[in-house]
Parts: sequence; structure tokens; C-alpha cells
Amino acid sequence: MSIQIAPSILSADFVNLERELQAISTADLVHVDVMDHHFVPNLTLGEPIVKRICEVSPIPVDAHLMIEDPDRWAPEFAKAGAASVTFHMGAAHAPVRLARQLHDMGVKACFAVRPAEPVEPIFDILDEFDMILIMTVEPGFGGQKFLDNQMNKVRRLRDEITRRGLSTKIQVDGGVSPSTAHIVAAAGADVLVAGSAVYGAENPAEAIASIREEAEKAFLA
Repeated sequence: MSIQIAPSILSADFVNLERELQAISTADLVHVDVMDHHFVPNLTLGEPIVKRICEVSPIPVDAHLMIEDPDRWAPEFAKAGAASVTFHMGAAHAPVRLARQLHDMGVKACFAVRPAEPVEPIFDILDEFDMILIMTVEPGFGGQKFLDNQMNKVRRLRDEITRRGLSTKIQVDGGVSPSTAHIVAAAGADVLVAGSAVYGAENPAEAIASIREEAEKAFLA
């Protein structure tokens, strides 16, 4: 398995998004946080802007929905062009039905787990999802400190995926940087979301390469 890097545009310059997307063209995905000011306290981008991002992005769009009622809205982001759509454990009413609906639309279905939520309740439906997102900060704002106590959760999830021979990926979002990449990769995560560590760097491409290198060394160790 190889490491994938997904820079988060939550840390980008929103006035120059097309330029900011081009700056991360060496990454594997662009992570787009959608917040509704209800499920989380922040308010970010809606479906029309995500649609335009999908049209101009040089890499696939990974839409992370931190919103209420994803059962209603997740398919709209699939229609907008997202390659993968992530929704939260605490928000979806019928997660399996929604995952299957997204798959029918040709989109990867992903499930997100907040820091205070256990990962074990999703084990029985793990094979319905292409990726599980373990939040290593509280969702809602960028630039928070990495919560290393979430690594036990990543390890338990990786063990379960391996035991069952699944291809489900593990994404980690929050506080990922060249100095923490080895920690999440060693725990078993293979998709790393990085915001300020990429967009706060003088050279985003170099930051992406550094995070990838540190993660790959630890993941393969």
C-alpha cells in the first residue's frame, strides 16, 4: 500500500482557490471541508463552490461533510463531481444505505469518526466503506494541535482491516505535518490530510513531498 497526501483547502487562500489548487498538484487528493454552522460551529463552502473546485482541480476532490443530514446532501456533492464523499458517524441516519447510494453514483463512500467517538461500532459495516477518517483534532477549525491519543484507534482499525482482508483505507485529519506524519503512518494510516503544514509552507510541493517521505518510511517499517 502507498501513502496518499490530501492537502486541505481550509488553510488555503479562498480568494485565489484555483491558484491554490494548482500549487498542490503533486498531491493525491484535495480535501475540501464542508461545514454548515450546525454540526460544527464553523461555516465554509457549499455545493456550488465545491462543484467549481471539482471542475478546475488537477487532482480528485475528497469532500468531507461536517454537516447535518448528510443522507440528504451527500449525493449532491457526488453530483458536483467529488471523487469521494465523507460523512460523520454522528450525523448520518442510514449510513449503509447512504454508502451504497454513493457507490451507485460512482463515488467512494467514507465514514468519519470524531475524537470522542469509538471506532468499534463501525466494524460490522466496515466493508461498506472505501475509507474511514479518524479525526485527530476536533472538527470545525484548522490549525489545531495533533491529538496523538487517537493513534490507538487507528491501530485497532488497521488490525481489523488486516484481519478481514479488506482494502479500506484509513485517513487521518488534523495536525498532520512533517513532524507527525511518521506517527500516523506507523499506526496504520495511509491517507494523510494536511492543511496549514502545506499551505503555510513557502513551497507547498516541498511540504507535500516531505510529509509523504516521512510517512512512507514509517508505514513500510
